[in-house]
Amino acid sequence: MSSLRSFLFRPLGWLVAIIVSLCWAMPIVWATLAIYYSNLPWGGMRLALAAAFAAFTIWAIWFSRRRRMSAMAIVLFLGVVAWWISIQPSHDRNWRPEVAVMPRAIIDGDRVRLTGVRNFDYRTRNDFTVRYEDREVLLSHLIALDFYISYFTEGPIGHTFVSFIFDNAPPLSISIETRPEVGEGFAPVASLFKQFELIYVVGDERDLVRVRTNYRGEPAYLYRLNTSTDDVRRLFLVYLGRINQLADRPEFYNLLANSCTINIVRYANAVGRSGGFDIRHLFNGLVDGYLYYSGRMDTTLPFDELRRRSRINEAALAADGAADFSERIRASLPTISR
Repeated sequence: MSSLRSFLFRPLGWLVAIIVSLCWAMPIVWATLAIYYSNLPWGGMRLALAAAFAAFTIWAIWFSRRRRMSAMAIVLFLGVVAWWISIQPSHDRNWRPEVAVMPRAIIDGDRVRLTGVRNFDYRTRNDFTVRYEDREVLLSHLIALDFYISYFTEGPIGHTFVSFIFDNAPPLSISIETRPEVGEGFAPVASLFKQFELIYVVGDERDLVRVRTNYRGEPAYLYRLNTSTDDVRRLFLVYLGRINQLADRPEFYNLLANSCTINIVRYANAVGRSGGFDIRHLFNGLVDGYLYYSGRMDTTLPFDELRRRSRINEAALAADGAADFSERIRASLPTISR
């Protein structure tokens, strides 16, 4: 009987051991990465400290027979947590020119003036004339909201941003992005460890859209959302509020908590969106399917057909730097009548 009981409980013991090991392993992995991506300026030192921390904590928890070693590992982990919390975002870094200027909004009743609106003139993806402008728009002339998805490589992860559509002014695009320094590029894992500040790039579509379609070669899709005029205007004011908050107080970008699609959904919730979390909010390359099947797009066409016809790369290449770029990329879209 005792041998039978031992046989039956052995898998349970293994399961408990695996769960306990995971409970140790996850904090160790997190802290190791937090050290590696910390604010120490020397890459070699960060790598050495991360490796030393991982080696010691693994030895102390799984191989040392002295309890005080486990206690030391816990103290070290808490020290890393305190260090990581102390790392603060900043507006004072050597920014890449594409994100060097923080936009700001001045709201005066119906009139909104935006400073730091990006409208670069591109010759190649890395060769451009820097140009930031002031724009003035009227809330009463804001009529619609368009939604973009672009991809470095088509798949489950993309970049999403929106354009606010006015009946008396060009569209105004707002893209929630990392704010990299000179020499930096986006890295998904690093973005979880306070490596990039956050910026809301406000710009002309001949910049924010064209740089992706014409110079980076990113597949891009454009959809008109089924959103009431009142909700679009309320959403615009939410964006403007966040733009000013960031201009006053920097924040870190975080791929899982403070990123493009997560914040778009958050702001949609603030203006009355119904519905909970969906995994496609994280795998945002699939979010157009989510928007379609939840009724936030025109469903007259089957989704696959709508998506095929919503790709704008050919139209963007043909329009290139034309003054009517925004009109031309929308001319053949199935859900946007002109």
